[in-house]
Amino acid sequence: MTVVIIVNFKSYEEGTGRRGFELARICERASLDSGVDVVVCPPLVHLGQYADELSVPVYAQHVDGARVGSYTGHVTPMSVKEGGGQGTLINHSERRMRIADIERAVAECRRVEISTVVCTNSIGVSKACASLAPTYIAIEPPELIGGDVPVTKAKPEVISGAVEAIKSIDKGIEVLCGAGIKTGKDVRKAIELGSSGVLVASGVVKSKDPEKAMMDLVSGVP
Repeated sequence: MTVVIIVNFKSYEEGTGRRGFELARICERASLDSGVDVVVCPPLVHLGQYADELSVPVYAQHVDGARVGSYTGHVTPMSVKEGGGQGTLINHSERRMRIADIERAVAECRRVEISTVVCTNSIGVSKACASLAPTYIAIEPPELIGGDVPVTKAKPEVISGAVEAIKSIDKGIEVLCGAGIKTGKDVRKAIELGSSGVLVASGVVKSKDPEKAMMDLVSGVP
């Protein structure tokens, strides 16, 4: 199993512009120094720059299930790929989608050959999304997102339960977890519960010392 740490920059000021690129370099150094796979998800307008200048994979924060054509304002999987993105988040808690739209987005990403991280908020939703065969499913109880208590401590049964439910449908899907993840200890616990990594945001992006925060996170990978 390959463990991955995905860092979502969201639209935080710290993750935008020059500060955002400095943060991306920190994530890159943590990956290179530790050997742990780290993925960055910058604001969409920066995706091409990051993809051109970084050695770590760059994912979009969202895509729509549209192909190229007359879709003004849509983010197409093809545009993400052509911009250098290797994957995308789908259905993040701050960008919820209907199941039919998730299905189209996953299918179109598969067609253009980029990875998909479908975010879910419960075991039931995770199980439903497993039938769509994304690359990853990242379960994040919404009430814990951005908080100080990690899901690994507050609701460990949600992680282990989601892993079991997802694998019962498709053993090829890797399971990630998020919400309140901030330390290497949280990462170790997530792996012990059966996940293949974590999806983090504020624990790194809003940290007073993001380099220290990243090195702590990668230290939790066995």
